[in-house]
This record gives sequence, C-alpha cells and structure tokens, in this order.
Amino acid sequence: MRLVPQFTDGQAFSHALGKVVCVGRNYADHAKELNNPVPSEPLIFIKPATSVVDITQPLNPPFSRGDVHYEAELALLVGETITHATPDEAERAIVGIGLALDLTLRDVQAQLKEKGHPWEIAKGFDGSCPLSQFLPLSRVPNWNALTFTLEIDGEERQHGEGSDMIFAIPSLVAEMSRHFTLEPGDVILTGTPAGVGELSRGISLRLTLTGGLEINTSVVE
Repeated sequence: MRLVPQFTDGQAFSHALGKVVCVGRNYADHAKELNNPVPSEPLIFIKPATSVVDITQPLNPPFSRGDVHYEAELALLVGETITHATPDEAERAIVGIGLALDLTLRDVQAQLKEKGHPWEIAKGFDGSCPLSQFLPLSRVPNWNALTFTLEIDGEERQHGEGSDMIFAIPSLVAEMSRHFTLEPGDVILTGTPAGVGELSRGISLRLTLTGGLEINTSVVE
C-alpha cells in the first residue's frame, strides 16, 4: 500500500504518493565536490514510489551493497496535474514544502557511470527516499529565501539555499513537466548542496527548513 503524504498541521493529502522526480547537480559546489561538470540543463531522473519511507523512522539502507551516501534536499509536493507547464503554472501546482534524503549507493553509481548505464539501481532502491511531512502552502513562497540544513551527530554537514540553485524551482518544475506529466501526490527533489558523505550506522541526523520544519532521525546500529 502506497504512503499518503502528510502535512505538518495533521492533515493527510488527498492522494497517495506517486513518483519522485529528482534533479542531479543543481548546486554548483556539489557538482564540483564530486568532480562532475556543472550542467547546462537539468539532469533529471526518477525514484519510484516504493523508494519512499518515513524519515522519522530509523533508516536502514542496504549497507551490504557498498557505501551509502546521504544527500539532503528540499522536497516539493505536487497538488495538481501539469504537463508542459509554464514556470508560473508550475509553481502554483506546488502545495507543500518538506525535506528528504536522496540516499545513494555511491560505489554502485560509480560502476554504472563508468559503463554509461542509468543510475536507477543506485538511486531508486527501496528506502532510498526518506521523506518528511510537508509544510502546507497557501501561496507561492519566496523560493530564494528558503534555507535548509543537515546536521550529523550535532555537526552541520550541509547548508542549502534556494538562491544557490542552478535551476530555480519554477523553471525546474516546468522543465520536469515537459518530460513527465506531474500528478497530485508526486514529489519533486530539487538537488543537494555541497557536503554529501557516507552514511554510517548508529548516527543521529537533524534536518531543518525555513518555516519551522525540524526533523530528528537516526540510522540503525
């Protein structure tokens, strides 16, 4: 049974969770830290709905498959069907803002990239998208003012700001809708800032987002 997105005010969204549409290398510093070129157009990929788990529950990624890396990201909840949308139409379709982790099997991804293969095996495995509740939106926010952080065992590892994104949220969502129809319940991950690293057993994580969202979670021992 698919998860149903939840809002921080206690309300459940009216649709079950759909696909998760993601963008890679949307922060220049992150692209550079992994020795990747800064893209000239969005690098889009998809995680299936089965990748999503409740971020507040202990994380249990498949450590047996190699290094697992964390990537904290701003998450958007789609509230209406859009296809080939304009940036204005795209941003009006967003009904919630939350946080997510894009967990990545980094060793597996490196092997796939060497062979020129798609990344889905490294990015779309079960549990690869721990997802928070969403702050409900009554109006379009100031995307550039959004700030989020990730701390591990009390030390800040990632700090992201909407103003630092290579592809701003309205144009990014519009571009995604050119390739995939976005439907109510779909989630969009908007890229991760610099500071990604290996996820270790037993660590504690704290994520925060402008507007009052705070999440505490941990990784299984």
